[in-house]
Amino acid sequence: MKVSKTGLDGVLVIEPKVFRDSRGIFYESYSGKKYKEHGIPNHFVQDNHSVSTQGTVRGLHYQVNPGQAKLVRVTRGEVFDVVVDIRKDSPTRGKWWGTRLSETNYLQLYIPVGFAHGFCVLSESAEFLYKCSDYYSPENERGIIWNDPDLAIDWPAEQPILSEKDQTHPRFRDI
Repeated sequence: MKVSKTGLDGVLVIEPKVFRDSRGIFYESYSGKKYKEHGIPNHFVQDNHSVSTQGTVRGLHYQVNPGQAKLVRVTRGEVFDVVVDIRKDSPTRGKWWGTRLSETNYLQLYIPVGFAHGFCVLSESAEFLYKCSDYYSPENERGIIWNDPDLAIDWPAEQPILSEKDQTHPRFRDI
């Protein structure tokens, strides 16, 4: 497995070693021991699975008290995945970074606590898997409006499909 840093400290791209032959493919999608060797110490306690249609934007979500680290990947389709640094004392606070995750590139993204996360579905539909370091807590759930002009995220959708909740999150400067 290959682990690469991004422009945001702690956010990592994981590229598993994929074995291909006439039968198809095989890869190890998670090994706690190997991930820990690469500085990903979290013990994940909850897996989430979403299926979304093309043009859907989910996010930008995060949790507080204590927060959630995530390991995310796409098992069907393709998304544009985005993380925003919301750590108070970070030199990259308010900066975002994005990449494409797909069923054909097998990439995973590790998102530590202190980042908001979202994605836009590029394919007809997409299945998205999340490993989370803490349980979902509705009272600790927070968000940032997807199209915050201060963040200026270059989303690949002009008129996205959004949940009611994702349409009403506050701007970054108000969190």
